[in-house]
Amino acid sequence: MVAAIDQGTTSTRCLLFNRSGRMLAVAQREHRQHYPAPGLVEHDAAEIWRNVRRVVPAALRSAGLTPDDLVGLGIANQRETTVVWNRHTGVPISRAVTWQDTRTDGIVARLVDDGHAPMITRLCGLAPATYFAGPRLRWILDHVPGAREGAEAGDLLFGTMETWLIWNLTGAHVTDVTNASRTMLMDLRTREWSDPLLDVLDVPRRMLPEIRSNAEVYGVCTAVLPGVPVAGALGDQQAALVGQACFAPGEAKCTYGTGAFLLMNTGERIAESSHGLIPTVGYLLGERPVYALEGAIAMTGSLVQWFRDSLGMIGTAAQIETLAETVEDNGGCYIVPAFSGLYSPHWHPDARGVMVGLTSFINRGHLARAVLEATGWQTREVVDAMNLDSGVTVTRLKVDGGMTANHLLMQFVADVLDVPVERPLGSEAVSLGAAYAAGLAVGHWSDVEVLRSNWHRAAAWEPAMDPDLRRREHANWGRAVDRSYGWVQTPAD
Repeated sequence: MVAAIDQGTTSTRCLLFNRSGRMLAVAQREHRQHYPAPGLVEHDAAEIWRNVRRVVPAALRSAGLTPDDLVGLGIANQRETTVVWNRHTGVPISRAVTWQDTRTDGIVARLVDDGHAPMITRLCGLAPATYFAGPRLRWILDHVPGAREGAEAGDLLFGTMETWLIWNLTGAHVTDVTNASRTMLMDLRTREWSDPLLDVLDVPRRMLPEIRSNAEVYGVCTAVLPGVPVAGALGDQQAALVGQACFAPGEAKCTYGTGAFLLMNTGERIAESSHGLIPTVGYLLGERPVYALEGAIAMTGSLVQWFRDSLGMIGTAAQIETLAETVEDNGGCYIVPAFSGLYSPHWHPDARGVMVGLTSFINRGHLARAVLEATGWQTREVVDAMNLDSGVTVTRLKVDGGMTANHLLMQFVADVLDVPVERPLGSEAVSLGAAYAAGLAVGHWSDVEVLRSNWHRAAAWEPAMDPDLRRREHANWGRAVDRSYGWVQTPAD
C-alpha cells in the first residue's frame, strides 16, 4: 500500500491506497483556526504535527496494517501557508501564517510602488499578491522579535507545510518544486531560488529548503512510520491534477474545498497570463517539468461554512442543497464572497463581500441558492480567463473535493460553463495524487499511463441552461462583483 498525508486548511488526514488507486482507509483530525484580527488567519504548526502523529497510526489501525505494509508515503499540503522554526529545538517561532491571510498588503503595495512588479512576474510568473508565501516570510522576519537575527545566523528554517512535515518525519529540509513555485522566490524557468527575488524581499538564502522534484525519496521516516520512505510531495492543487490524471495539455480539473482551484495542464510551455491567472509548475515526475495555468478562488466551501456557522441558516453543510431546492431561482439575489479580497481573475485585495438584490421577497432558500451560485459564477470567470490565456478551450471539467457531493451545485457549474462536468470514482484526488507521486518514485507504479487507466468516471452533469438566461445571469453577476470593489484602504505596513 501507499500512504498519503493530506495536510489541508481545516484538517489533516491520512489515507491509504492500493495499487488500483482505491482508498482503503482514512483518518482525520481538524485543527484550530486562529483569527487574531480581521484579515488575519493563522494555524499552530505544532498542533498540525501532533495531528499527523495521531491520524497516521489511526489509518493503519483501521486497515489492519503496519508500517511494514507501506512502500512509501506521499504528502499533499495547503500551499503558501508559511512556517518558520528553530532548527535546533524544532519549535516554530510564531503561528503559521495561512494562504488566506492578507496582512502583507503593505509589503505587496511597496513592491508595486517601487517598480519591482515586472521583474517579479518575469522571474517567478507571479504578480505580487498577499496570496504567496514570500511576502509572509518577509512579514515574519520583520515583525517577530529575533526572527531576522536568527535567520541570518542560520538558526531558523523556513518552509511551507510539506517542508515542515518532511523535516519532522525525516530531518530533511526540502521543499517540492510545486510549493516552491508559490513562494514568489523561485525562478519558474530554472526552478531554483532566485537571488534577485530574495534580494527584493530581503530573505536570507540560508533559511530556505532545497528544491526537489515531486517524486523522489526525500528521506526515511524516523518518526510515525519508522523505515518508510517519504517519496512524494506536491501542493494540494497540483496533487489533484495528478490524481485526476490530467497528463495531457488542455486537460483541466477543479477542486472544490475551502476555496476552489482550477488548473489546466499546459505541457512543457509556461503559459503567460494577461487575464489574472497564475502560471505555475504542474508537476515534475521525471526529468522534464509540466506546467499549468491556475485560477484560485478564495471562498467556496468556506462560504457554506459561514452560512452555517455565522448566520445559522443551516445545521450541516449538506443541508444547503435541500434549502436551495425550496426555490426555483435566486430571486434576484447575488452574494460575492470577497471576504479576504477577490483572487483570480480579478486580484482585488481591496474588495469585500457584498450581498445585492435584496427585497422583501428574498428568503432563506434564495440566500442558499445565491451561496451555491457564487461558486458556479466564480468558476465561470476562471474558465473564461483560462480559455483566453491558453488558447485552448476547456471542453470538459473534471471535479473533486467535498462540494462535488452537491448535485445542484455541480449541475449549476455545468450550466454556466456550458460544458460537461465529470467526477471520478472516489473524490480524493488530492491525496491520491500524493500517493501516486510516492508510488512512482519507489517503482510501485511504472508510469503515468498506468495511473491514467485507474481513472473512472462516477458521475457527470450535462449543461441544460437556456443560453439567454445564462447571458443575463452572467451580466448580473458581473454587476454584483463591481459593487464589491474598493472597501478596504491598503495599510502602510
